[in-house]
Parts: sequence; C-alpha cells; structure tokens
Amino acid sequence: MNFGICNLSIVPIRSEASDASEMTSQMLFGEHFTILEKNKYWSKIRLFYDNFEGYIDNKQFEEISKDYFQKLSTIESIYSGDIIDFISSDTNDLFTIPLGARLPSFTNNQFYINTKRFQYEGATFKGVLSKNEIIQKAFTYLNTPFLWGGKTPFGIDCSGFTQMTYKLCGYKIPRDAKEQASKGEVLSFIEESEPGDLAFFDNEEGEIIHVGIILNDYHIIHAHGKVRIDTLDHSGIFNSDLQKHTHKLRVIKKLI
Repeated sequence: MNFGICNLSIVPIRSEASDASEMTSQMLFGEHFTILEKNKYWSKIRLFYDNFEGYIDNKQFEEISKDYFQKLSTIESIYSGDIIDFISSDTNDLFTIPLGARLPSFTNNQFYINTKRFQYEGATFKGVLSKNEIIQKAFTYLNTPFLWGGKTPFGIDCSGFTQMTYKLCGYKIPRDAKEQASKGEVLSFIEESEPGDLAFFDNEEGEIIHVGIILNDYHIIHAHGKVRIDTLDHSGIFNSDLQKHTHKLRVIKKLI
C-alpha cells in the first residue's frame, strides 16, 4: 500500500477520476492519506484525518513512505492560523497556504515535508481549545462564499465550515453533515444548547442536508450563499434578508 501528502495549498478531491467530475471536498497543505488505487493520471485516496475518500490528480501530491505516514499519524497536529499566509523552502520556492493547513513537526518556525525544509513565521493553532473558541474561529469564516466541497476562507460548504471550525479548536468530526449528525448528544430544545453546539436541518424526505453552529441569543452561523448569521427558532433558520425560513430544523447535537 502506498501513501501520500498534500504539498500544494488546496487540492480538489473529486467523485470520479476526471477534472470535469464533481468536487466533493478539498485537501489542504500538509494533509496525509492512503492511496487506495493509482492509475496513470489519478489516484483514489482516503484521508487519514476523517477517512474521506475521493480522487486526486497525480500531479498534485507527493508520495511518502509508510514510516513517515505512521509518524504523521501520531505526532501533534499544528495548523496555520491566518486566513492566508506564505511558506518558503530552502530553494526559495514560495507557496501560499490557507487557514488550517497542517505544518508537520513544526518547531522554531520550521517544518519538513519528507526531506524538504520549509519556513513559516505566521500564527498557529494546536491542542484542544475551549468550547468558547469555536465561536471565535467560526467568525473567521464570516462572509466566505459558499462552495460545494470547499474547506477554506475562499469558498466553503456547510459541513466543511463546521468541520474546519472544530478542527482548528482540536476537535475531530466527520466531513459530511449526515455523518456529523450521527455524533454527540441529542438536545430536546434550543434552550438546552450552548454556543458551539451544532444544529442540523433536513429536506422533505427527512435527509440531513445542512448544518450550522449555534450562537448566543437564538442565532446561528452557517454557510448558505455565504457564511452568515441568521436567527434560529424551533422551526429552523429564519433569513433576515429574505424574511422567511430557509431551513427546517431536524435536531440539535452537543458534540463537546
């Protein structure tokens, strides 16, 4: 079995082995994965972080050894903390990295991808932060445009937004809203919730299709057109711009 690591800022993960295929998620710099299948142009991968599977272009990653994969799987995760920043290599190559990029074995403003050394002088996040920090990290994405499969401040979907916000605070949750809804403790009423809890919404068939992060005073931050703040009530999300409910509340979950 082969392994790889993302050595570019943002790499699309697609549902099929084609540039024209749907982007179902993204892989950020420093994420590592198992290669399940590999052909001439594309590889099917499984991310270590959340077991998400899909196809990536063979030109957009670097292969790593099994030993290095296992090391990356056990060392502490340190993430870049600015919306966008730069890293530089010893050969003076300059790369942009987005918020939430992983910096393997980061110390003294340096880290490595295989044997290549990089310099980074920006902000970082590591460890498990308090639940209150979830709201502060969520506000970082405010007004980010909605992008199906997106995971960055330049485009993000509803479950990518909740996953990345939790990730920056040291909490691991699945990639998709339906899987996120299977975790945690069910709360019977909005009044029982705390800022940082998740609210899930379904369609007419009862399928979970949306998720957001609960704020104080019956408000919610979520990705719908853009990352925005709306009112939350027992019916669902009330959009103040449209003056109507846009999402039907299914369940509130406490994951932390």
